[in-house]
Amino acid sequence: MEGVTDSGLATLPASDRPDVAARLRTALLGASFTADGLLELLGAPAYAALARSETVPALRATRGDTPLETLVRLFLLQQPVPHARVADMLPVDDLLESGWLTRAGGDEVAATVDVRPYSGPDGEDWFIVSDLGCAVGGAGGIGQRHEGVVLGVGGASTTLAGITVRTPVSAALDLGTGSGIQALHAAQHATRVTATDLNPRALHITALTLVLSGAPAADLREGSLFEPLRDEELYDLIVSNPPFVISPGARLTYRDGGMSGDDLCRSLVQQAGERLAEGGFAQFLANWQHVAGEDWQDRVRSWVPRGCDAWIVQREVQDVNQYAELWLRDSGDHRGDTAEYQARYDAWLDEFEARKVKGVGFGWITLRKTAAAVPSVMVEEWPHPIEQPLGETIRAHFDRLDYLREHDDADLLEGHFRLAVEVVQEQVGLPGAEDPEHVVLRQHRGMRRATKVDTVGAGFAGVCDGSLSAGRILDAIAQLMGEDPVLLRDRTPAQIRLLVEQGFLEPTS
Repeated sequence: MEGVTDSGLATLPASDRPDVAARLRTALLGASFTADGLLELLGAPAYAALARSETVPALRATRGDTPLETLVRLFLLQQPVPHARVADMLPVDDLLESGWLTRAGGDEVAATVDVRPYSGPDGEDWFIVSDLGCAVGGAGGIGQRHEGVVLGVGGASTTLAGITVRTPVSAALDLGTGSGIQALHAAQHATRVTATDLNPRALHITALTLVLSGAPAADLREGSLFEPLRDEELYDLIVSNPPFVISPGARLTYRDGGMSGDDLCRSLVQQAGERLAEGGFAQFLANWQHVAGEDWQDRVRSWVPRGCDAWIVQREVQDVNQYAELWLRDSGDHRGDTAEYQARYDAWLDEFEARKVKGVGFGWITLRKTAAAVPSVMVEEWPHPIEQPLGETIRAHFDRLDYLREHDDADLLEGHFRLAVEVVQEQVGLPGAEDPEHVVLRQHRGMRRATKVDTVGAGFAGVCDGSLSAGRILDAIAQLMGEDPVLLRDRTPAQIRLLVEQGFLEPTS
């Protein structure tokens, strides 16, 4: 069968024809086949439906014959279109020869891969390539169940891209690159990008994503996680959206790690320390087991390698039934034979029961290589809304950590601080009461934290504009409140330290 490999997956376009990819990119941009162009053509409801793998609204919105409608049906909705209709807008013969298109019977052509517009952080027009029917990654029910299938962009992909620290670096590493979205982001601020994947098809598709997006080529290496690296190689940034799903067996390469329980995520985190350059960041998405009789925080804390600060955030916890159902739907098992579905579900629960697993946590892990004598490991549960992108928030967290580590209480009192942007104060109490029951400082950016403060803390934060030292502000507060300034100076640094740690106060230079 033309255009299909022995595995049943479509034959991929040639990745060594950058000239053809460049001409295709020019044609797509010329027809406004971009994220903004799609939103304008389809409208918000149909555009949002695509992110749920629902194509009917988009099919209804592209029943005309404009160039953009035709390209949407061809590359995004995987509908055959007449050769003559695309001949004026695309280099059809070159695309057929290099494998981006295939003949679909009669005088029609069809795409061999999904091409989805994707907007970069600064509005760049990029394109993410994936296997047909698999443009939306994650637990949404994919269109194919072949072991080597390569998914596109899903919620996990965009979460990792959003939390990644984006400072300029010499060398970046994307482990388990998949369709290449993390490598694409890294190429914008890294001199050299290396991407690894156990699936050679994923490396091929990553190359297509990069060239079609007009990005520099990456150093693509086949193998599992760190295995393809040379002994001496260090990186300033390591990112990974690994196959973290805790499952019985390794049926699907893109999601199942093939190790027992959460061992893959543990190994990934533990091995990252020896691959980081001094000051470098490693950032991962991960699952971890909640085991009966064990504190989950202790479990993930034990993963942190020596010589690394860490910030680990649990975003969600699912019981074992919810977890099994989520990933059985992801692989489409719920649409197949009922007996087979029930057997797979049962096998999942058997696996969890044998390991005394009661639930599975999902979140992100950030490591930073440090020379500090006592590294900091912060583990927290934060299921509340956040504001992406968080990369700058995460970088600033570690900068403040350095500041607090280097300054004792006496230094804090000599320091100058500024209230962070968009922090507001809320007073909570009964209507008509003379004084509030408590005062809350709340962030409207980043992690969107809220913390209770006493009268001194609220007054201190309210006047922090960087002009006065902390000690002078406390002396003024003591005078207003009729308190002993020495005692106030003694008891307040702990509260200042907490406000700095959580990002409510920022040290000024």
